Amino acid sequence: MSIKRWLLFGLMATLAACNNHSPNSSSSESESNKESTFTQTAPNFNADSAYNFVARQVAFGPRIPGTKAQADCAAWLIEKMQEFADTVYIQNTDVVVPGGKRVPCTNIIGSFNPASKQRILLVAHWDTRPFADEDPENKKALIDGADDGGSGVAVALEAARQMKLKNPGIGVDILLNDVEDYGDPGDEDSYCLGTQYWARNPHIPGYKATYGIGLDMVGAMGSRFFMETISRQYANRPMNNFWNAANKIGYSDYFPYDNIGAGTTDDHVYVNTIAKIPTFDVIAFQQNADFMPHWHTQKDNMDIIDKNTLKAVGQTLLEVLYVQPFSY
Repeated sequence: MSIKRWLLFGLMATLAACNNHSPNSSSSESESNKESTFTQTAPNFNADSAYNFVARQVAFGPRIPGTKAQADCAAWLIEKMQEFADTVYIQNTDVVVPGGKRVPCTNIIGSFNPASKQRILLVAHWDTRPFADEDPENKKALIDGADDGGSGVAVALEAARQMKLKNPGIGVDILLNDVEDYGDPGDEDSYCLGTQYWARNPHIPGYKATYGIGLDMVGAMGSRFFMETISRQYANRPMNNFWNAANKIGYSDYFPYDNIGAGTTDDHVYVNTIAKIPTFDVIAFQQNADFMPHWHTQKDNMDIIDKNTLKAVGQTLLEVLYVQPFSY
């Protein structure tokens, strides 16, 4: 998945996040967003389709940068995005991972309604960590990455499929980024290398979105999505809008309003700090602020993927995109 380091904040940081007034989320921008009225209903998010998208990624094998599985999965993702999106951009580059090794990196961006000025960015990484460093039995084992990587991409792909069938009426860009999970826990900036590259070299020069949504570890059984601390700091209003949508349509058990004081170095950090697009992360935590037990272990496989969780996240996403994209 996408975190790489736990950031546990004290009371003052929590209060600052709750009172978020960053330059990217000014009251004037918020009022401007409210001028748009959306009256259409959200399409039905197909959890079976999303589940199959997870399974298809896992079938390629671990999507480790520099492997055949990476190349084969990239080709499939490009094919699917070209099937669904209005315009597709592909970024091929090399990045240097911990240890000094240079590996290929492929970012895939699908754009919907590219002429629309009001845009929402979706971000999900599709690579897998090259070793199970949290596994109690074999820390050198490979990881399927069904939840950490596969689930976020699957939700984004099913949203793309639905947007192909029914136009959301706003601009949406889906960034499927690579080489997110190759980092060293002692160096948080060694993670999210694909997103860091995109943030410095956007697919369109000067690209901007009203806000962004990160999707990471969104498919496991028993998942709950607490409000992540860095998200509260940079994108508190759109994050609350997402949680409000989830609670409105019946997914309050998945999306409590609790702030458990947990943060993570994930793709949203670099979209916020480099691209300057206010972005929040939808990512599963346990109540004790730990990641899910399968994180970075061999247990991150299809056995832990739950269609009900995929449905909760995916249907909420469509509710936001189609019904209340700027209701904050």
